[in-house]
Amino acid sequence: MFGPPGHLYVYFTYGMHYCANIVCLPEGHGSAVLLRAGEIVSGLDVARARRNGARDRDLARGPARLAVALGWGREDNGLDMIGKVLDGSPPASVLAGPRTGISTGAETPWRFWIEGDPTVSPYRAHVPRRRG
Repeated sequence: MFGPPGHLYVYFTYGMHYCANIVCLPEGHGSAVLLRAGEIVSGLDVARARRNGARDRDLARGPARLAVALGWGREDNGLDMIGKVLDGSPPASVLAGPRTGISTGAETPWRFWIEGDPTVSPYRAHVPRRRG
């Protein structure tokens, strides 16, 4: 996350999933954007095989599913992502709203998505775990 901007930061979370961010600020400053979901536009058969049984809409719907569908792991940390995330066509309408699944700062509208895109992971408010 402290690497050069436009590069992938891949990390293992909850002891079971890889997630990925794209670094935003100059090298040495920790700042990145979590890639929460995406549409598979090339290599659909490979993504289907990696996410065996998932509907096409759900192949990369969620940060861990995205990493699996794209085959990202620790070895991909630091990849240069400039020009590889979008297909080049500008989205019709980008919306912003509250962040999902966090307890602090959720009200900050730092969650962005393309309006009407069926592959966008759904918003879920943080729910504290109850200890029994």
